[in-house]
Amino acid sequence: MKWPANAFGCAGWEGDMAQRIAAFDWSPTALGPRAGWSRSLNAAIQNMLACPVPLVMLWGTPGIMIYNDAYAGFAGGRHPYLLGRPVEEGWPEIAEFNRNVVDTCLSGATLSYKDKQLALQRSGQLEDVWMDLHYSPVAEDDGRPAGVLAIVFETTAKVLAEHQKQRAEIAAREANERLQLALSSGLVLGTWVWEIVGDRFTGDERFSNTFGVDSDQGAGEAVEHILRSVHPDDRQRVRDQLHRTFGSDGQYRAEYRVRMAGGAYRWVLASGRCEYDATGRPRRLPGVVVDIHERKIAEEELLKLTQTLEQRVTQAVAARVEAEERLRQVQKLEAIGGLTGGVAHDFNNVLQIISANLQLISMAVHDQPGLERRIDVASQAVSRGARLAAQLLAFARRQPLSPSVVNMATLFRSNSDLLRRALPETIELSIDVSAQAWNLFADKNQLENALLNLVINSRDAITRGGIIRLQVSNVDSTQDERATSLRLPQGEYVRISVVDNGSGMTEDVKARAFEPFFSTKREGHGTGLGLSMVFGFMSQSAGHIDIQTREGKGTTVSLYFPRCHESERAEGATQSVRASRGGETVLVAEDDTAVRLAAVDMLAQLGYKVLSAQDGDAALSMLRGGTHIDVLFTDVVMPGTIRSSELARIAASPPHNAKVVFASGYTRDIIVHEGRLDEGVVLLRKPYRMHDLAQTIRRVLDGN
Repeated sequence: MKWPANAFGCAGWEGDMAQRIAAFDWSPTALGPRAGWSRSLNAAIQNMLACPVPLVMLWGTPGIMIYNDAYAGFAGGRHPYLLGRPVEEGWPEIAEFNRNVVDTCLSGATLSYKDKQLALQRSGQLEDVWMDLHYSPVAEDDGRPAGVLAIVFETTAKVLAEHQKQRAEIAAREANERLQLALSSGLVLGTWVWEIVGDRFTGDERFSNTFGVDSDQGAGEAVEHILRSVHPDDRQRVRDQLHRTFGSDGQYRAEYRVRMAGGAYRWVLASGRCEYDATGRPRRLPGVVVDIHERKIAEEELLKLTQTLEQRVTQAVAARVEAEERLRQVQKLEAIGGLTGGVAHDFNNVLQIISANLQLISMAVHDQPGLERRIDVASQAVSRGARLAAQLLAFARRQPLSPSVVNMATLFRSNSDLLRRALPETIELSIDVSAQAWNLFADKNQLENALLNLVINSRDAITRGGIIRLQVSNVDSTQDERATSLRLPQGEYVRISVVDNGSGMTEDVKARAFEPFFSTKREGHGTGLGLSMVFGFMSQSAGHIDIQTREGKGTTVSLYFPRCHESERAEGATQSVRASRGGETVLVAEDDTAVRLAAVDMLAQLGYKVLSAQDGDAALSMLRGGTHIDVLFTDVVMPGTIRSSELARIAASPPHNAKVVFASGYTRDIIVHEGRLDEGVVLLRKPYRMHDLAQTIRRVLDGN
């Protein structure tokens, strides 16, 4: 069925949509089969198909879509999918809008929108469109509203054109405002016109005043006359730019220096656009001159600055590479330090077992000289092992320090003989301490060991005769070149340098100098822990170490300690301590069975009543059970739920009021913080001898 017979000649009744509507199966929709459509519905469709503007009819509450050929073009890629669909399903992106349209018009009302903006997906992607929309109800045969007729006029092109026009007007207004601002600011030096035909150059009053041109010359001047005010070095470039303008798009732009009315040259920017006659010949070139002198001066300064940029970048990259290498070195040493600390702890426990049992055996065989000699040799080996473990802990920065104020002049007076005895007669030792040398704050024993290690290293680097210099000086890190190159934090330092004229180091050797067990000495001559120990001691003392060396020229090792403003305290006379008095009760808390048994035997030999606990938890149970003790002798690092520091606090508090002595070969951070023993802590370092144990226990019992 078509609308109506072809004799009437209406294109819409024979068009594509008329055929599609006739061929469509309407049975599943709310309209039902076409045979049952009302006269009102058929008439409305016939009117819609004949209309040349986009029309769509939304029938019934679902808003079933029927539309004409013009609307099919508007629908784009959605056609013919929309035919027979509920409008909310056909245009889901604006479903809420269309639901309001259907409900409103089915109630008998109308709707109109002017340049309504909607986001529609017509060609596979969402796009903004603007439309004039008019909605009115369509009556059924009984007169009730049964559908909606929508007239759709797309106004997208018009709206976008208006938006573009508005933007252009805003841009023109802003450009005019900028021009007025430029004119008022003095940047614009004037406007000019070159009449190319006839070669007449004229300028406005501002231009004439700026460049000393007579503005009353109605005929103007030849352009070559005007070019005389251009700097000689720029003149030919300006001529060339003028002639290039004629063969290009007509845009003229040139920067050059021009002589002002006062005789001084300033940088200006001249710009304009060439006008052509009907034949395409250049006719006229109007333009404007702007002052750019300050900008050009700044550009020249920037050019000078950037000429050294490559050099500065190279220096910065080199500094970064050096910093990264230092970081890698520190990280590597830190990792090795963590490992060596744990090794030293276990090693000292083993040494303590051997040492204690050797001492107990020695007491039992005092009448057998041959056996005593063997025990003495073994004891010396234990001492060497203890020194090795101490060096490992120093490198690992895990040794407990007892820092005090140190005056280097006083220290060298008491230790110069020891240092000289470490050197052969062929090597001279020179000590140079400034009379105004500042004090420093460090562990005096460890500092003496560090200096001795450095002197021995220098000794071994001198193959024949030579000299080793010990130099102490005051340093301000902001003014001293060597300190600045090390990037020391700002402040005052005491620098102790050990200088030799020995063989020096290669760069590869220098890079590994602080690694533990690294040594350039032949097998059996040195452990390779000397510099490692010094490095750990300096790090733990908030100091810095630096090596300056040249192969074949010697080495300088410098230690930097922060300045201490306190005065050195005079050392009192050493008081003798009785080894034992006996009778007091000592509780030994130690998780290593062999170490615990050895300690118990030694304390029993010294005349004390001894109790033992295999860990901190067992010791705490004894205290809570009412066991009276006079001294808690506890290992620092033990397994269990209670830390040794907490156990010590409980034992020293009422009602126990016991004295506390810690014993350890590796303290971790339990009783040592920032490298220093906590206030009031008594520590007996493993491996200890019976004499050391006796003096320490007696000292705490006597309140010293």
